[in-house]
Amino acid sequence: MSQSYFYALEGPLDSMPAERQMRTANFSGFSDLVRSLGADPREILERHGVDPRVIRDPDSYINCKSLVDVLEYCSTRFNDPLFGLRLAQHQDVDLFGSVTALCRAAPTFRDAITSFIDYIPVVHSPVTLMELVEGRDTAELRWCVRSDLGSNNQANYQAALLDVNFMRAIGGRAFRASYVNLAVDTRQKDIAEIESRLGCRFNAKASTSAIAFPIEMLNQSVATSNRMLYRLLGGYLGQVKAASRKTVVERVEDYVRGSLPSGNCSIEHGAKKLGTSVRTLQANLSDCGLKFSDILERQRVDLAKAYLERGQLSLDDVAASLGYSEQSSFGRAFKRWTGVTPQQFRRDLGTARRH
Repeated sequence: MSQSYFYALEGPLDSMPAERQMRTANFSGFSDLVRSLGADPREILERHGVDPRVIRDPDSYINCKSLVDVLEYCSTRFNDPLFGLRLAQHQDVDLFGSVTALCRAAPTFRDAITSFIDYIPVVHSPVTLMELVEGRDTAELRWCVRSDLGSNNQANYQAALLDVNFMRAIGGRAFRASYVNLAVDTRQKDIAEIESRLGCRFNAKASTSAIAFPIEMLNQSVATSNRMLYRLLGGYLGQVKAASRKTVVERVEDYVRGSLPSGNCSIEHGAKKLGTSVRTLQANLSDCGLKFSDILERQRVDLAKAYLERGQLSLDDVAASLGYSEQSSFGRAFKRWTGVTPQQFRRDLGTARRH
């Protein structure tokens, strides 16, 4: 158990986005930008069914169509045909979360791009599909959306600048995009500004969205490479990808595991995190013959046993990791679950190992 503990827990340490969802990190900087334009971001978000409180947590999830609709609305309201590009200027590439950390640690630019392609659909948004296409002199990072999101020019502008900035962050001074293709309708008079922001030639109305760069860039070393971190994060995200945990029960289990240490694990917070309502979540769990409290208790039992088997955490630490403010509360709960105290459970394990 102790040797495989790092990957021993079933499923990821946090919930993953479902189909047609994305992390709310894509809204980072949105409120400040809208306020600078003299409008109320809360009113705009609520108009499109987005809870303003949810976007404060970058690891919560929203429907992809909500982001697309908000950006298109803002483009019209503020008479700004490049609103998505403007928003991306206020954002940092770390909004891709653990994927950015993995790519910064990659040995080469090729490894980083491959990891980006592999794991963005897993932890950021399953709607996005990407591929690396290598030519003789030029390579292209191509992407498309596998759902009909309607008019999404602004989301495309946002994605293009974010991805270019991501590649700059990973590739350093050696990286320079050759051109960017986007499947968008662009006014001729806006192209100069777009090219200035992207730092390269821009082609609108393309059949495929892509960022091109010199092929030799793929073999460049990443200045921030950390092989140990790359192996650890890559191993973890590989486990997450292989798990394909998409059912409502699995997603709630993942949420519970990730939020227990905060002491603030509840169905209300879980529903927000998963981009749904409490009533809908309760109904979906009921269809599976479960309640939120059932999952919460089951996860606490499994985690408690795992922590106690590991033997490296004090009982106070185990209690805190499970969201208990006092060890005594954890002790009573554990005895109710198992019929023995945590101390006895740990002693029995030690005896069994010696024999």
